[in-house]
Amino acid sequence: MSVAKSQVIDKEKVLKNKMIAQIKREISTMKLIKHPNVIRMFEVMASKTKIYFVLEFVTGGELFDKISSNGRLKEDEARKYFQQLINAVDYCHSRGVYHRDLKPENLLLDANGALKVSDFGLSALPQQVREDGLLHTTCGTPNYVAPEVINNKGYDGAKADLWSCGVILFVLMAGYLPFEDSNLTSLYKKIFKAEFTCPPWFSASAKKLIKRILDPNPATRITFAEVIENEWFKKGYKAPKFENADVSLDDVDAIFDDSGESKNLVVERREEGLKTPVTMNAFELISTSQGLNLGSLFEKQMGLVKRKTRFTSKSSANEIVTKIEAAAAPMGFDVKTNNYKMKLTGEKSGRKGQLAVATEVFQVAPSLYMVEMRKSGGDTLEFHKFYKNLTTGLKDIVWKTIDEEKEEGTDGGGTNGAMANRTIAKQST
Repeated sequence: MSVAKSQVIDKEKVLKNKMIAQIKREISTMKLIKHPNVIRMFEVMASKTKIYFVLEFVTGGELFDKISSNGRLKEDEARKYFQQLINAVDYCHSRGVYHRDLKPENLLLDANGALKVSDFGLSALPQQVREDGLLHTTCGTPNYVAPEVINNKGYDGAKADLWSCGVILFVLMAGYLPFEDSNLTSLYKKIFKAEFTCPPWFSASAKKLIKRILDPNPATRITFAEVIENEWFKKGYKAPKFENADVSLDDVDAIFDDSGESKNLVVERREEGLKTPVTMNAFELISTSQGLNLGSLFEKQMGLVKRKTRFTSKSSANEIVTKIEAAAAPMGFDVKTNNYKMKLTGEKSGRKGQLAVATEVFQVAPSLYMVEMRKSGGDTLEFHKFYKNLTTGLKDIVWKTIDEEKEEGTDGGGTNGAMANRTIAKQST
């Protein structure tokens, strides 16, 4: 288990909305949750303006990748993951924590293939529950969102999460979404009416359960308790084993202590008038590493990156920027540079419009730089194709990919943790 992933929320918004008590309550609850199928929250740290959550990092990748490579899962395998999902979500609900953005991309796998639900509780932190006890902010990915959430008239968080679980089960077994349309209005209409058809390979009992979960009326929708008692669900069910460990909540109060005396206070970088790359502090390195082993300065890598990726280089920052500009231009990308931040925009429109890539060079050591590239627009698959082609054009500073490292038999961060698209740059000669 690696603690090398974080999430960040804006402290100013918390203070502005007078939500300190709620935030502390939510964080305390999340730290106490120790379900084997839920990503653990280990620590909370803060700067003057940000709150950082240090989370468990798992190395088996996303469940989404398993679906992408296999097309769909066999019913027994889909049921196993669904059982783990339902048990984890129901456990968190019993402690007053809701997800509201459940989708395959938020379902991770550990090294043993066990499901791990990520982002639990954090999505609801900046929101408020009104006096009627209902959540009132629409969030989540449209295809997985319950109709009452889209209506934005208030909804029961547990029932909305269950709907998303039903969509996930359908996707696991079918290999495609039950509700899909290129037109957002048409998509919403299908969701409101629960217009979907189960493929013929679904068993009769699976079809029946899915239809009860994807009931557009939350009042008549099946409950978590009823799902757990369902015969299809119970087949081969294994109850999770819980670990017992002491949890400190001292850092929860410390995140709003700006006196500078707290060990959980992170000193922020200053970016005004930059003439050199931003120097990352230690926590920011962990925050952006997504599994990099900082003890070996990025030599070991694990996990999967979907919408952003990075490489390190011992070339100078100016040389890195110049080479990226030179490599991107022939690929049909317009490059705009501001200090050590760059925006690369494709001249041609792709599947989801123009591909846009935000790029920034950070200094992580006196002679070591990290280049982060993040998709800010366009299609994710096109982004990864672009990244692969770009790093090929930067071969004079790119040392090797993790796949190459694995082929040579070196330790790439664990058998289940290799990344296909993250690279380490060699020292310039």
